[in-house]
Amino acid sequence: MNFKIYSTSLFTLVLLVFFGHTAKAQNDKQWTKDGFHYYDLDNGNIMIYDARDAGKATTLLNKSKLGLKKNDTLQIRRFTVSEDGQKILINNNTKKVWRQDTRGDYWLYNLHTNKLKQIGAARPTSSLMFAKLSPDGNKVAYVSEHNVFVEDIATGIAKQLTTDGAKRLINGTFDWAYEEEFDCRDGFRWSPDSRSIAYWQIDATKIRNYLMLNTTDSVYSHVVPVEYPVSGTDPSMCRIGVVNIATAKTLWMKVPGDAIQHYIPRMEWAGNAGEIIIQQLNRPQNESKIFICNTATGTARLIYTDADKAWVEVKDEPIGWDWVSNNKSFIWASEKDGWKHLYRVDRDGKETLLTKGNYDVVSLSLIDEAGGYVYFIASPENPMQRYLYRVSLNGSSATADRVTPVDQPGTHNYEVSPNGKLAIHNFSNVYTKPVSEVINIPQHQHISGDMIKLDAAAAKNKTEFFKVKTTDGVELDGWMVKPTNFDASKKYPVVFMVYGEPASQTVTDTYGVSRNRLYKGNMADDGYIYLSVDNRGAPAPRGREWRKSIYKNIGIINIRDQAMAAKEILKWPYVDSSRVAVWGWSGGGSSTLNLLFQYPEIYKTGIAIAAVGNQLTYDNIYQERYMGVPVDAAGRAPFIKGSPITYAKNLKGNLLYIHGTGDDNVHYDNAEMLINQLIKYNRQFQMMAYPNRTHAINEGEGTTEHLRTLYTQYLKEHCPPGGR
Repeated sequence: MNFKIYSTSLFTLVLLVFFGHTAKAQNDKQWTKDGFHYYDLDNGNIMIYDARDAGKATTLLNKSKLGLKKNDTLQIRRFTVSEDGQKILINNNTKKVWRQDTRGDYWLYNLHTNKLKQIGAARPTSSLMFAKLSPDGNKVAYVSEHNVFVEDIATGIAKQLTTDGAKRLINGTFDWAYEEEFDCRDGFRWSPDSRSIAYWQIDATKIRNYLMLNTTDSVYSHVVPVEYPVSGTDPSMCRIGVVNIATAKTLWMKVPGDAIQHYIPRMEWAGNAGEIIIQQLNRPQNESKIFICNTATGTARLIYTDADKAWVEVKDEPIGWDWVSNNKSFIWASEKDGWKHLYRVDRDGKETLLTKGNYDVVSLSLIDEAGGYVYFIASPENPMQRYLYRVSLNGSSATADRVTPVDQPGTHNYEVSPNGKLAIHNFSNVYTKPVSEVINIPQHQHISGDMIKLDAAAAKNKTEFFKVKTTDGVELDGWMVKPTNFDASKKYPVVFMVYGEPASQTVTDTYGVSRNRLYKGNMADDGYIYLSVDNRGAPAPRGREWRKSIYKNIGIINIRDQAMAAKEILKWPYVDSSRVAVWGWSGGGSSTLNLLFQYPEIYKTGIAIAAVGNQLTYDNIYQERYMGVPVDAAGRAPFIKGSPITYAKNLKGNLLYIHGTGDDNVHYDNAEMLINQLIKYNRQFQMMAYPNRTHAINEGEGTTEHLRTLYTQYLKEHCPPGGR
């Protein structure tokens, strides 16, 4: 389940609830072209900051210049500054499209003339999406109501480039499934010469609706349809077109294969105005092909293929292609040798391995062509942490050099400047709050911002990391917070937080990882042992075999790993085996149900939120990626075997099941299918349905407080806290 709610799917929502993270459609902070300054918002003003001097800032645009009428000032949600620094494209009045507020109004401020004008003024309010300045700075393109438009800045004349857009025929953006599972939102790209636009068209006309029922907004209920391709049903048709700005005529790229039985999750211009490059996945997502398409003829040339017995990962970044050598080669990631490594691939498909060794590249950070290095995030020794490394761009490095200081254990990420000389360095670990500084590359010297100070002794209720080896010989990582004033001679209740799906890790060396935001109070002070374990299949940098062992085994191998780990943990002398609880959200809710049902001798209490009870109800992109395509009985068998409803009859302990009736991600029918099974076998449980709430269950006055109160009271009643 893209139990990433957000990618970029279920788990994002999970993070939001677990740890309080906020999804942002765009980071306001933007580097300037020189790589030594960045733009950011400050109290409604757009500022330019000198990265080398944290206190040095100048105002680029004062909010006083954004007055629309008396006592009405344009409120900036996000902005983009043109390459020449003279125009600012401002987004405001935004509305959500599923997860993020990607629909709104756009305004252009000209710093040379000090004039503000609305873009797409003739279009409906809050209907513009992904407005972008052309490379020459003379035009703005945008999507409105599933059509692509272009507007001349000087004249204000707008031209409609596509005319067939409709609710289910989508130009320049994406349907629910592409957004949820591939993180695809912005669906068009300007050509380098500003003369044409390449865009996706998604045909969802044959996708059936899931019908949600809104019963709270009026005295009469009304249906809310969501186009939603469940596992085993065909995906939306997808194709790439290139539209000429002058003629408004589209040429469709002749990508081989059935346009319904494949996906195109990534597309960009191939470094020139005559070619685009795309990544194509087959329906089972176990074969990835890269094509270069000629935009004058539409012909597609296959240059690179990658395959896997399980699934092939999509290119990490939804936007951008990492070209080098004047666009003659690009950097690509593959797990073909058992580890996720970076390769340099030329336009004829010839590849050179850049990262060598038994470790995974987590993500690409910087290509420094001038210096001859590629920088990336990895953690060869500890899969819970993240560090910056570099290797030679020509493939000559025998080993990777670590750039991050060795005296800063934890999790690091870097927002590298365009010139590759500076980076905004963000760091935290379990006992250090997030800090941000500007450093130089590759020396990693502090330039400005926060100073990193580590003080493990100062951490109250310190999170402890541990390893546990199961009876199957599998060693798993975990974290634990013991009760305040812990007494090893007493026995304490244990509460497992579980996720279990391939979308994310729960065991990471990051600040707040062990905080339970659904619990009212302090679990440690109340006398709980709170912990989490990462099972096989979690996307930790532990090699392909670790991650892909879960293929066709969601609900089986991950559940066994969790249960066998718990079995070992219950042997600890201070753990009370009669007070064992487990809880999770989304994919974690599914795992919670499976653990309660499949291993009732271990888990006595469970709280499952927004769970997938039947894997055949979840969307095809996510579920088929990890479980295969269920087109026949044999294909459906793993889905059934891994679904909680298959084991509901085994419930013996205490179950609290929670779901929002307006959940467009994990639909409410999962709750009712599960309830039917529990009724069938006379299994008693408690249920809370939140009317018209989504997967986040955070809409409506009082909702979050109610959910936290419910969660805490149920846990205390059925898994009482305190040492005995």
